[in-house]
Parts: sequence; C-alpha cells; structure tokens
Amino acid sequence: MVRSVAVIGAGAAGLASIKCCLDEGLEPTCFERSEDIGGIWRYTDSMDGRRVSVYRSVISNTSKEMSCFSDFPFPEDFPSYLPHSLLLEYFRMYAWHFNLLQHIHFKTTVLSVRKHSDFTTSGQWEVVTETNGIQESRIFDAVMVCTGHYQKPNLPLASFPGINTCFKGQYLHSCEYKDVEAFRGKRVLVVGAGNTGGDLSVELSRVAAKVFLSTRSSTWVLSRLSDHGFPWDMISTTRFNHFLEWLLPAALTKRIKFRKFNSRFNHANYGLASTKSSNFKIIINEELPFCLLSGTIVLKPKVKEFTESSAIFEDGTTAENIDVVLFATGYIFSFPFLEESVRILFDDNRSLYKRIFPPQLEQPTLAIIGLVQLTGSVMVGAEIQARWVTGIFAGWNKLPPTTKMMADVSQKKPLVKRNPAEKENLKMSFISYTDEIASCAGIKPSMLKLLLTDPRLALAIFFGPCSSYQYRLAGRGKWSGARDAILTQWQRTLKPLRTWVVDDSSDGWSWMCLLALPVALTAGFLLSKYPRPGWSPWAGPQL
Repeated sequence: MVRSVAVIGAGAAGLASIKCCLDEGLEPTCFERSEDIGGIWRYTDSMDGRRVSVYRSVISNTSKEMSCFSDFPFPEDFPSYLPHSLLLEYFRMYAWHFNLLQHIHFKTTVLSVRKHSDFTTSGQWEVVTETNGIQESRIFDAVMVCTGHYQKPNLPLASFPGINTCFKGQYLHSCEYKDVEAFRGKRVLVVGAGNTGGDLSVELSRVAAKVFLSTRSSTWVLSRLSDHGFPWDMISTTRFNHFLEWLLPAALTKRIKFRKFNSRFNHANYGLASTKSSNFKIIINEELPFCLLSGTIVLKPKVKEFTESSAIFEDGTTAENIDVVLFATGYIFSFPFLEESVRILFDDNRSLYKRIFPPQLEQPTLAIIGLVQLTGSVMVGAEIQARWVTGIFAGWNKLPPTTKMMADVSQKKPLVKRNPAEKENLKMSFISYTDEIASCAGIKPSMLKLLLTDPRLALAIFFGPCSSYQYRLAGRGKWSGARDAILTQWQRTLKPLRTWVVDDSSDGWSWMCLLALPVALTAGFLLSKYPRPGWSPWAGPQL
C-alpha cells in the first residue's frame, strides 16, 4: 500500500503532483533544487546552477483557458497569453490556495533514487538528497519524477563541421539567451526554426545588424490569434474538429489544414513550407512572416559547415561575417539520479506505458510526469497524468499485467529509432492523449449522457474549446465549479480586453447555438447507430 510519495521538482508538473497526492490522501514530499517554485517559468538573469529558465520576453504559446489546472482557473483579468511573471504568479496562487508549499523542501538536490532491498515485494525506493552539503537518505513507497524534458541543452556540434575548429566567432545554446543587449549591432545566425528559434530571431532582428535563420525542414507558421481575434487554440482544439479528423481521410484532413495555414500568407513564397512536404513542423509566431518580408530576417537551409567567419549552407549559399551562432536546437531529457538498472528501461518516452510508467518494473511505483510534448498545454497533460498515477498509488485504479503494457508500448513505438533530441519523439495529439489518460482514470466526460441531461453543456464541450475543466465533470476529483468554468470561459477570455467597451451588439452566437443543436443530435444518432470499430466519442480506450 502506497502512503509516502517523493515528488522530484516543483515546477508545474511537480505542483500538480503534490496536489493530486493530497487529494488521494497520500503523503507527498517534494524536493526542489532551487529556492523557489515555477521550474522553467521562473525567470532568472543568470544560469543558476545550470538551471534552465525562459528568456525575459517569452510569452506563452497556449492560452490561459487551455493551460490552467482543471479546478483552478486563471484570474479573469489575466490576459489570454501570459508572460513568465504572470504564469509564476498563477503558480504561487495555486500553491497557496491548496497549501502545497509546506510539502516542498527547497535547495534540496536529489542525488540518487534506488530500489529498496525488498523492492520486488514492497515497491519502495531509497532516495538520497543533499541540502547545504548534508546528505540524507529516506525511504518512500513511490516516486513521481517531475523534472520535465527541458533539462540538458542539446548542442549537436558534431553535426556542424568547423564550428569548433575553424569558426572564430561566438556560439551558444538558446538556454543561455536572456535578452538582446549582447547581440546589438551583430550579425547573428540562429540554428533551428522551432518556437524558440522563431521567437529569438524576431527579437534579435530589432537590434542586430542582420539575422539569418537556418532550418532543416518545412515550417508552418501560425498565429496565436485565430478567426475574429480569438485565441487560436480555443478555436482549433475542439472535440468537433477532433471528430472531423477521425471521420475524414487523412489526405483530405492534411489538405484542409495546409489550406488553412496558407490563408494568412503563402508559405511557399516565403520559403517556409510546401504542401508537398511530408517532413514539417508547426510553430507559433505572429511577427516572423513580416520580418522575412521586410528583410530583417533571412531564411536559410541547413548549415553544411562553418569557416572562420562564415556559414556555408546546403544549397551552396554563404552567410558572411557571422559574429554569433545561436543554437535553438532543443533539449535532451536525462535522469542521472535514477539507478542504471531503471534508467536503461526507457530511452525515450515511447518506452513508457502511456508515456508514464516503465512497464518492466516489478512494482508500478515509479511515474515520469510531464515527459510528453502535446499539441496543447503540457501543464494540462501533466496534471491529468498525476491524477491517474495517484489514483493507482491509492488503489483506486489498476495497471494491466506487464505483458499487456509491453505489448501496448511495442505497438505505439516506431520500428526505426529516432534521435531522442527531436521533439517529434515526444509529440502527441492533445485531445487523443488526455482522453486516453482520462479514460484510464475514469474521469472522461460522457458526451451522450451530457447530451441527454445537459444539452447546453454538451454543446459547449463538443463545439467549444477542449479545456481541462471537462475532466472535472465526473469521476474521482469531480469539481462542482467545472460546469460554470466551461460555460464562462469565453467571458474570462474577453474580460481583460474590455478596457474600452464599444457597442457591437450581435445575435450571431444565438444563431450558432440553434444551428449546432440539430447537428450534435444527428451526429450522436449516427454514431450510436453505426459505430465505427476502434473509436468512440462517448467512451475512451480501456486498459
């Protein structure tokens, strides 16, 4: 029987894990190596003990309504997209409201996590920590690792001939970037056109003499603003859209998406992406297209090699007089504190059952929380993972036999091993994954039941944003405020914009609701009468 739980890390995943442990009557002890909560979102000017943090100007890519913990909405006066300071303030509110701080040991580094001598029967772990130079060993019934995947910078210098031997300029990883001052008036090459690479290129273009952005694959650039100025993820991440993706052929879905992506500007004209490309990524950036259009950023292909002051690209072109190379090449996750016999059980998150549990362990008392890159908020994903995990620790939920877990892992893991540094190795559909874990935990909402008992809420859930509140409508941890939070999320989105109110009365939403009701009823009838094997919008996958 699990009672005591070690939680490693006090970032977003760690805070959610502590709270979920308390909800299940468990006794969490959290170890945080820094002096405060917040993890990567707690900005510092320096590299504090090599701790990774965001850069000064960062703004969240997911909106507040799609990022919040499921029973604790953001304050309504917070903007939809948040700087790191407001996210950290939200974490402090969450920790204070649920009385989490008393369970956290700050300035405490976890040195090792090893199986106890009787692990096969007890499932216990020996955790060795260090605080102010003093080491201490404790025994825990279970461990939740909440250090995320922004741990060790990925700096693939071997893939860039000449960077170490010939190049006379400066090079650094994006984790060392804090603001633009050190780059003023310089010619900068940014390697990697992900979200970080795009953001830093735009910011540097305002002060640098020239910015070159190197990418090795097609990149679709989307805006945080969607139709009519609403947050993009609130419009796109809906169960209705998810249903359409399941219903329509994959080729048609892809074509529709590319057409939508090109509606703001033609990506092929900018050299960013082609509709014929099979290898592509999606980033969020409003300003990058204009910077390319104005010439303050020049897009280049993959770097072939470096000379003393130049970068030669695969297309034969050269960028001369480069002063600084900024590698926005992501991170490699690592768990150096785990004993070797455990660490070798998973080389990436696809080796974990449901991206959480090492399936080969004799006892399911080790959980990796937040090691998943979703198409939506990882905060929401980490919280729903923690709810399921703590339910298992408390005995409310059960894992299947090891053979079934291994079969599930083998089925979902690609035959060809990819580079573990690539984020494609972690990406999963937000709704598919959260619904899958919610089904395991018994907290996924029943659309058919809601349609019959609360049609207004059912329509809001099916056609509206798939926000975390939906997973508080039923099952353990049900929250009485979930229904109201769902029905008022658009008001909280618009509230911070109402600093100057103009009269623009319209009954468009009323007409949309009237039209949506027969559509939802028809869809419900067809799916119940002619179910498609292997998928159901009413009930998620079972263990």
